[in-house]
Amino acid sequence: MLTIDGSSGEGGGQILRTALALSTVTGKPFRIEKIRAGRPKPGLLRQHLTAVKAAAIISGASVSGADLGALALTFIPGPVVAGDFAFAVGTAGSTTLVLQTVLPALLTASAPSKLVLEGGTHNPAAPPFDFLVKSFLPLINQMGPTVTAELERPGFYPAGGGRIHVSISPAKRLFPLEILERGAVLSTKARAMVANLPLSIAMREVKLAARLLTLSEDSLITEEIRGALGQGNIVAVEIETEHHTEVFTAFGEVAVRAEAVATRVAQETRSYLASRVPIGRYLADQLLIPMALAGAGSFRTGALSRHTTTNIDVIRRFLEVNIDLTEEAKRTWMIAVNRTGASD
Repeated sequence: MLTIDGSSGEGGGQILRTALALSTVTGKPFRIEKIRAGRPKPGLLRQHLTAVKAAAIISGASVSGADLGALALTFIPGPVVAGDFAFAVGTAGSTTLVLQTVLPALLTASAPSKLVLEGGTHNPAAPPFDFLVKSFLPLINQMGPTVTAELERPGFYPAGGGRIHVSISPAKRLFPLEILERGAVLSTKARAMVANLPLSIAMREVKLAARLLTLSEDSLITEEIRGALGQGNIVAVEIETEHHTEVFTAFGEVAVRAEAVATRVAQETRSYLASRVPIGRYLADQLLIPMALAGAGSFRTGALSRHTTTNIDVIRRFLEVNIDLTEEAKRTWMIAVNRTGASD
């Protein structure tokens, strides 16, 4: 049985989610200790428990230690079973992170699956729904499966209460991706959304984003989100290139001016554009697991985050793959995956 130190690397919930995802795929049991030990609230929170239970349900796993606040957990998976599932976080905890846990196994399952996920859909510390559908899933679909996601109701922090529907038509195997060049930027759009807040906030945000990013009037979108249980505000900049779409976001906060939110996302967007790499740092984290499961592929990205390097460390524990990291220039890295023993 693999033993994993949950406090290593970035020391957060990503270590647990990656271990759960790869354990369900490979059938390898594991024990994780010191779960989130360095965080202000260490141990399992509700969204982590939901991820554990979701992974256990789709694989018929035997689990010990799945308790709120637990610092250690043992997970022994069985065969993956496709089907219709509903998973509720019960708080504003991220639905997309729960999906991140179960999706890899369902991508190559024996039959299609449908998921209903309830909780947060737009969280500052997790990939928001917009990133999921416009940036991540289109690349997954290039690898063979067909995955679609629909937002029934948004869920912002702290109220939560969001609901998304995900349909997965699996493939027998995943095909490699190779994204080495960004290509031309085809369009850049700034979208500001508010839930139960004045639309004027969104209008101020896109106005400043347009000035900072030199965007035309027809590239700006404001939207009042209906059906949210609480208040929320998100600004998203979508950059469509020849090979994929990147999405950068910033969230409104109490006592933070709309202009500060717009400035934050504009700065991140400009940093990405200046780097000239095709894959942003958040997408790099998300692509590692499916690319490793495909056994081959490569992409260029910017400076490696601790999430990325930690994810690579966990992947290497479960899969017989080489993940080569090459710094080609300042803040430009090539990540290449190939099966152990494969010829160059």
